Amino acid sequence: MSTQDPIYTNHSNMYDAMVSRQPDLYDIINTIRVFKNLDVLDLGAGAGRLSTVIAPEAKSLICTDISRPMLDILESKLQGMNSPLNWKTVVSDHRQLPIPDQSIDLVVSGWSICYLADASDNHWEQNLEQIMAELQRVLRPNGTIIIFETMGTGYETPHPPGFLQPYYALLQDKYGFDHQWIRTDYDFGSIEEAIHHTEFFFGQELVDRILQNQWATVPECAGIWWKHF
Repeated sequence: MSTQDPIYTNHSNMYDAMVSRQPDLYDIINTIRVFKNLDVLDLGAGAGRLSTVIAPEAKSLICTDISRPMLDILESKLQGMNSPLNWKTVVSDHRQLPIPDQSIDLVVSGWSICYLADASDNHWEQNLEQIMAELQRVLRPNGTIIIFETMGTGYETPHPPGFLQPYYALLQDKYGFDHQWIRTDYDFGSIEEAIHHTEFFFGQELVDRILQNQWATVPECAGIWWKHF
């Protein structure tokens, strides 16, 4: 998945326009852990799919990402919201967070850890171990981690990529996370719009499925892993 890294730098606005067609995840996050008045870390915040729903109610919000262009979009969104100035953005690697020990109540991470836990990378297990150690370091006692990852785009039931299945297995078997899946479909106005907004990221294979199924709404499944410490 590292081959998609330049997209977040060079096509950040296109990516944001695509994911903006997915459902709001406020209720999902709040059901797992009520985040009102909590100190929250959004790990791999990107353009703010999770941060924008959390910021209005959180006590504080730290948004980290390796891509400054994505964080620039997020900053613009948060500045335009009628919410307190309780947030900051930080360019950071997941494996070395510039965040004090035991300063966070809730960590959320959406479609981000996967880029360092891709089984085609010989160091993926070490990467994941470092990430988990960092998250536990910054968490306060009774803190919570919630992770969202893909379970297949263009599928109505879970169809996780093979190169991420070992990572998903370790989240449950080694790190003790609970798990469920949900639908996070992209709602476009037409088949043409669906192709326009997805081809740059998902490529010809998804375009073919859109045309074959005549999808204006492109199905997607997402996995949710969470753990209370």
